[in-house]
Amino acid sequence: MGTGDKVVEIESLERSLLPESVTGEQDSEVVDEPVLYAASFGEMEEEFVKYQTAQWVLYSLVLVLAWGIGLFMLLYIPVRRHILRKDIRSRKLYLTPNSIVYKVTRPVPIPCFGVLKKEKHVLLPSVADVVIEQGYLQSLFGVYSLRIENVGLRRPPSDDLQIQGMVNPSAFRKAVLTRLSNMRTEVFSRQVSAIEDAPNSKILSPSAWRPPRKLDVVPPSGDLALLQKLEEVGSSVKRVQSLIEEQHGQASETAA
Repeated sequence: MGTGDKVVEIESLERSLLPESVTGEQDSEVVDEPVLYAASFGEMEEEFVKYQTAQWVLYSLVLVLAWGIGLFMLLYIPVRRHILRKDIRSRKLYLTPNSIVYKVTRPVPIPCFGVLKKEKHVLLPSVADVVIEQGYLQSLFGVYSLRIENVGLRRPPSDDLQIQGMVNPSAFRKAVLTRLSNMRTEVFSRQVSAIEDAPNSKILSPSAWRPPRKLDVVPPSGDLALLQKLEEVGSSVKRVQSLIEEQHGQASETAA
C-alpha cells in the first residue's frame, strides 16, 4: 500500500508541474533544407521516463548507502520526471539532403531558472556509421540508444551524437545509410561525366603522338645572331685550347 501511494503521489506531483500547453505543443521551427526523414519520440515517452527514473532510483539507493545524498535524489524524482518529459517532447531529429539536424529544449535542473536549448548539425559526409545500442536495463523498458559516429581517428567518441528514446531507430539508420549511398553514387556519376565530356584534343593515342623536331622552331632574328656569335666564341676558345696543349706537349718533349 505504501509503494502504491508513493507512485500515485509522484504521478500527481509530476502532472501538476507540467503545464497544459506542453501536451499540445507543436514544432514551430522550420528546417532550411527539405526534410527526407523525421524521427519520432512521442510514442516512447512513458518508456523513456520509466527507464530514466529506474536508473535514477538505482543511483539514489547506492548513494543512500554511501553518503546519504541519495535521499535528496529520491525527493528530487518528481522534478526529474518533469524535466525528462519536457526533454523528450521537445526533441526533433531530421534527415536532410546534406546533414542530420538534432534540436532539443530541456529545463535546467531547477526548472524555474529557464531552459537549455541545443541544436546540432552533423554533415552527412562526416558520418561513418549509425549504431543502435540497447543495454540490459534499456531492454526491460524497450528503449534504444542511437549513436552517430564521425569519420576520423582524431575525434574523441564524446563528439558522437547520442540519442535515446527514438521510435523505430532502425528506420532512421536505413534512411541515413541510403542517403549516404546515393551521395556517393552522385559523386561517382559526376566524375564519370566530367571525364566523358573532356575535349578529345586532350586525349591523344600513342600512334598520333610524335616528338617535336628542331626545325619546327625558328628563333627570331636577334636570337639567331646571338647564337651565331656564341658559336664563333666557342670555336675560338677551342682553337686557343688546342694551341696551349700543343705548346705544353713540345715543352715536355724538350725537357725529356
